[in-house]
Amino acid sequence: MEGLIPPLGRAEVVPGELLTLLDNRRIPLGTALYSAASQLALRKVSGHPRVGRGEYLQDVAERVRTALQLRAPMLSQATDSARLIFSEADDLPGIVADRYRDLVVLQLLTQGTAQPDVREVLARELALEGVNLVVERPDARIRELEQLPVPPSEPLFQRNGANGSTVFALNGLQFHYDVNSGQKTGAFLDQRLNYAAAATYAHGEALDVCTYQGGFALHLAQACSHVTGVDQSRAALEVAERNLQLNREQLQAEVEWIEADAFDLLRAYDGEGRHFDTIVLDPPAFAKSKRALEGAMRGYKELNLRALRMLRPGGTLVTCSCSHHVEREAFLQTVASAAADAGRTVRLLEVRGAAPDHPEVLTLPETGYLKCLILKVA
Repeated sequence: MEGLIPPLGRAEVVPGELLTLLDNRRIPLGTALYSAASQLALRKVSGHPRVGRGEYLQDVAERVRTALQLRAPMLSQATDSARLIFSEADDLPGIVADRYRDLVVLQLLTQGTAQPDVREVLARELALEGVNLVVERPDARIRELEQLPVPPSEPLFQRNGANGSTVFALNGLQFHYDVNSGQKTGAFLDQRLNYAAAATYAHGEALDVCTYQGGFALHLAQACSHVTGVDQSRAALEVAERNLQLNREQLQAEVEWIEADAFDLLRAYDGEGRHFDTIVLDPPAFAKSKRALEGAMRGYKELNLRALRMLRPGGTLVTCSCSHHVEREAFLQTVASAAADAGRTVRLLEVRGAAPDHPEVLTLPETGYLKCLILKVA
């Protein structure tokens, strides 16, 4: 393969191997993990050429410890959960780990990281004080696309009879977590500070669209009189109701859940002339590829247009995009276009991103995937 140096003594490379990168002058640039299936065939793991497997594993251990040190000040009794490892953002491509109180959920996303020796290192480093379970839970779609082996069914680390379910804390609120259900690795920890920010601006009657397990809705319920959470997943809403009951004593709002498609419901509410004081839009990623970008922008435009039409004067709109193919400026322009079409004057109060446990690397725009706008609507 041009631009690569395979291990000594062999002319071919195999999936998951460490290869030396070369520039067009055949000057070594470093070492990368090779994938035979991924669109990203090479993920650089070192600036040194010919790094061996043992040295790579030592680097993984050191980088995990650095990532944990970064997150340690972010954890407290009020927030005991965070993303511990964020792939390239922590110089650990192909590795993601989330902590939910005493559970750590791991994703190994490449042929080079979904290996027994990497699991062994991660299990050792993630067995922190207070952690009772470390499990690998792959993303089924990525596992198929990357042609990854079936992960071990047994926990990578277990003590104190941990069984894969817990109750964790975000911003002083309690949430259920079950490692065997839900999307990705579980709750959306990246929205933690946006949940809190939304609550500071929220008032009156609120609508949370794509609520999932109630993250925004329950934070809004601390400030609003009535909150309606909408999601098309009945299973997610059942967890949201359980989360509501966990926090019932500290929430002032009446809360109801509606199982519905976001577009259908907003279209119906708009047609009925329904109005709200606060609306949150937090849809799933509309643009999972560049080819889907045009359709995604139409989707964002429609959701925001409907929401802006339904907000009372002085209302608050919190609108989000987690599509990394959608750039911040493009998202801002789409919301501005929706405001113009709705005939509303909209003031931008905050432009927000992911919580700091999901750090953004300035030279890697993909790490700045989450956009959250807080707007005041006249």
